[in-house]
Amino acid sequence: MRYLFRPPADDAAGLLALPWHQPLEEWDQSLLLDVPSRGISRHVVRFVAVEDRVYALKEIDERLARHEYALLAQFEAEGLPTVSVLGICVDRPDDQAAILVTRYLEYSMSYRWLFSGPRGGRSADQLLDTMVVLLVRLHLAGIFWGDCSLSNTLFRLDAGTFAAYLVDAETVERHPRLSPGQRRYDVDLACERVGAELLDLQFGGLLPEDVDPIEVAEGLPRRYESLWEEVTREEVFRTDEQRYRVAERLQRLNELGFDVGEVELRTTEEGTRLRVETRVAEPGHNRRELFRLTGLEVRERQAQRLLNDVRAFRAYLEQKSGQPVPETIAGHRWLAEVYQPVLDAVPEELRGRLEPAEVFHEVLEHRWFLSEKAGRDVGTTKAARSYFTNVLPGTPQELTTPSVIAGRG
Repeated sequence: MRYLFRPPADDAAGLLALPWHQPLEEWDQSLLLDVPSRGISRHVVRFVAVEDRVYALKEIDERLARHEYALLAQFEAEGLPTVSVLGICVDRPDDQAAILVTRYLEYSMSYRWLFSGPRGGRSADQLLDTMVVLLVRLHLAGIFWGDCSLSNTLFRLDAGTFAAYLVDAETVERHPRLSPGQRRYDVDLACERVGAELLDLQFGGLLPEDVDPIEVAEGLPRRYESLWEEVTREEVFRTDEQRYRVAERLQRLNELGFDVGEVELRTTEEGTRLRVETRVAEPGHNRRELFRLTGLEVRERQAQRLLNDVRAFRAYLEQKSGQPVPETIAGHRWLAEVYQPVLDAVPEELRGRLEPAEVFHEVLEHRWFLSEKAGRDVGTTKAARSYFTNVLPGTPQELTTPSVIAGRG
């Protein structure tokens, strides 16, 4: 047998003692970890935990395994929203298929879980919009998915909304640039697969009665074209409009979840022509700013929410002291005096139900709700106590992220 893996080496070293010579279906259950929020796969997939880290192992043809391994490594390096690949095991005994190893995407959920779990009833439109953002981002990077579906997408909460991640790259093709025909074909395939998946949910009684699977799926191309047009179109405007029109366009792209790489302004007889190069990596302006101030690594909308609280805390410190407070000082004090105490107060049995940044976001939402009800600001501490007593326990225990489960074991 042979192993190929990407650094850091300690991740791969911890997996070497596993029985790679055996088919995954025959592995002892004591080696495996149950992941209730997982989706359905056409391959044999198992999850293992090594030193509180969780990995997904998928048996697959060696050619496809090498193809997926190489592509996922590229995508991760470029900051695209995909799962993180660790390595592959090939040349297994008795001509067994290869095993592709990826790092489990913490706090992720399959579409089936989102509809069938106790906190189910998620909006089909919301999930579809999130998946369309992912598809547009991949197409901008010259990536033809070939099997875009809800099943091949994982979802994570991001300050009350969702972020989507590609989880299966077997059919992916990489090109310098996709033609309109390639994009249309990929969208048509997605429409067909999503329709079938929603019909399956309906047959299983998991889809709300007011959701028409065919209608939702047939709306996917319209959603896609609308977003594609928004992030790629060129605009022409008068020179005296240049300043605010450029700012409006950049703000709009940020709101849609895209960063801007390069802005080109060309003077023509028609007026000033604006072309914006949209970055394909996950948006990161707020993430980078929050990391600079606090050292926290979270997703973009979570970062935006937390930054607003950091700024409010800084204003409070300045009002209290009567003098300016440097933003870096405010950031570190907020982390120590506001954010961390909330997370430390999460009851042990509830840890891992939601990502830490998502817990803090929900505490802020709960604080707003309680303050509106009381007619005054109740404060973060009181809101956190109420949230941990009345709201967080409603998050199903089965949703606890696998690494936390492994740590308890």
